[in-house]
Amino acid sequence: MDFYQSLGYLIFGSRLRRLSEYYIGELNKVYQTLDIPFDTSWFPFFYIFSTTKEVSLVDLSNRLQISHSSVSQMINNLKQKKLVKTIKAKDDARKQLVKLTPEGIFLLERIQPVWLAIGESLSIIEQENPTVEPLLNTLSTLEVELKKQPLSTLILELLAKSDVQFN
Repeated sequence: MDFYQSLGYLIFGSRLRRLSEYYIGELNKVYQTLDIPFDTSWFPFFYIFSTTKEVSLVDLSNRLQISHSSVSQMINNLKQKKLVKTIKAKDDARKQLVKLTPEGIFLLERIQPVWLAIGESLSIIEQENPTVEPLLNTLSTLEVELKKQPLSTLILELLAKSDVQFN
């Protein structure tokens, strides 16, 4: 049993981060090998653009469950790279809509086959090791449970019931 496995839930976040960094690194390696100028952090945005031509900043924030500020920063980054542009909504000039530029559309067309290969690759891993299959469902369940009761609240409640003094 390695260090990470031996610590169980105590190191859960670190294991997720390590797995995430590995996964993102491998995907970035694929994009680099194929000479596709795509950063994995753009994926959620490009996926939404693959299903919707124009989307508001508020809608992006809501769908991705991240702050409006984070969405604005990413959109500004993508605008600098000339992959998206913003336009005013026809029904409300205060509302900004984001859409892919021709360069963004071209990039989307190049990355969609990679997305299919990513999905197929993970399906192969899942088929070869059936214990991997419930992972996504388990993560979804954990996310729901942590929304119901934040982990910090649970930890602090348990500590309050203990005899340990922190001050």
